[in-house]
Amino acid sequence: MDILDTEKVLKKYVPMTETAFYILLSLAEPRHGYGIVKHVEEISNSRIRLGSGTVYGTLTKMQKDGIITVFSDEERKTVYEVTEIGHKLITAEIDRLKELYQNALKYGEGFYDNKSI
Repeated sequence: MDILDTEKVLKKYVPMTETAFYILLSLAEPRHGYGIVKHVEEISNSRIRLGSGTVYGTLTKMQKDGIITVFSDEERKTVYEVTEIGHKLITAEIDRLKELYQNALKYGEGFYDNKSI
């Protein structure tokens, strides 16, 4: 993909939905669909339990947009892997979330005083 395609994908996905973020984050290493579901459940302390329709719908969209690629392993399971554009996307989103977090720490303390509901 060229720079224009990269910018187009970033504009389309950033800010990411929590579901898309966790699916892509779980692909720090190649995984099959069920492995993604279990990993997201594990890293979110069971707060997020993805249904197969949600996972495969999101994976199909990400594949179409060039964010992930698909291959089959020796067990004939479909395995998903992040592409170069996918790496750029997840790092851009992580940087955005870091900024949010830093600003929440810096400016959010006033919401925790006794005046809050």
